[in-house]
Amino acid sequence: MVQNKNLKVALTYNVKPDESSSESAPLSLKSKKSSSFNDTYAEWDTIETVNAIKEALELHHEVTLIEANIDAFEKFKKVNPEIVFNVAECANGVSREARIPAMLDMLGIPYTGSDPLTLATCLDKSRTKEVLSYHDVPTSKFIYVESLDDLQYFNLAFPVIMKPVSEGSGKGIFNSSFVNNLPDLTERLSENLNAYNQPFIIEEYLPGREFTVAILGNNSDTEVLPIVEINFNELPGNLLPIYSFEAKWVVDTRDNPLNIFSCPAKIDRELEEKIKAVCLKTYKVLRCKDWSRIDLRLDANGEPNIIEINPLPGILPKPEDNSCFPKAARAKGLSYEEMINKVLTIAAKRHNLL
Repeated sequence: MVQNKNLKVALTYNVKPDESSSESAPLSLKSKKSSSFNDTYAEWDTIETVNAIKEALELHHEVTLIEANIDAFEKFKKVNPEIVFNVAECANGVSREARIPAMLDMLGIPYTGSDPLTLATCLDKSRTKEVLSYHDVPTSKFIYVESLDDLQYFNLAFPVIMKPVSEGSGKGIFNSSFVNNLPDLTERLSENLNAYNQPFIIEEYLPGREFTVAILGNNSDTEVLPIVEINFNELPGNLLPIYSFEAKWVVDTRDNPLNIFSCPAKIDRELEEKIKAVCLKTYKVLRCKDWSRIDLRLDANGEPNIIEINPLPGILPKPEDNSCFPKAARAKGLSYEEMINKVLTIAAKRHNLL
């Protein structure tokens, strides 16, 4: 992809701490473990991914790395980039993904992706579902639970899925998160409220096929990339048909990849159009910018329901890593490098830099 202008770009990120060449992760993160696996850093990138993004951007631009830690504000002021390519997840709290964009807004520095309000909203699964419901976007029925006392308001049909309210990348969603009765729900919720130190949502299980949809662009130029379907029949027999932490990070590895994704999804034109329509409406309703990945699942009637929105989508560089946004981009004919630079170009045009 030929750019109209060479830009001074800062790439801001978080690296999994065992690979970080700078500071270690916050103590509050180090001590937190799930009941089955240590999923603390699932959202953060590997150094391989950070370098792949950097190398892609350097094909056309001058790039400076700025780690998203407590020194980032002063580094942004010193470097004064024309635009920031933001893949930083940050740490601690439901507003963590909004911190770098809020910082850049204060400094008046343009950046890729959504603004702080959208990032904070989308990370909070409860608030996301409330906004979608208000706008008549289908999403499964749910309740928000801060303590076991809130189960007195339980009015859902089993089976249900329990999820921490403000995590991504499969964190806190395990095989055991699928629950068939109230006693089991009470026991597992008690364990997980303590382990994750945050509220949970409990939502009715959607029994149909699951898809994820990559979106690029803004306003009338918004584009839906080829739809990805998750093939749960490829999972080991001991795992339920949900895209859990075990499915995402434990059994599907680079050394032993599962054939878990189909892209383009093998669906008829009617379903494809329904999925595209509900994803584009979701993208607009939540005011996403430049790019996002939207997860959805069919209900018992075959209608698409939104599961969650990922305005900072995962972008592992190698095809064998089974990363959905790059997979959809490749199906569209975009290389990894072209995909990264297209995101930057879309954002730069939105900020009138190109």
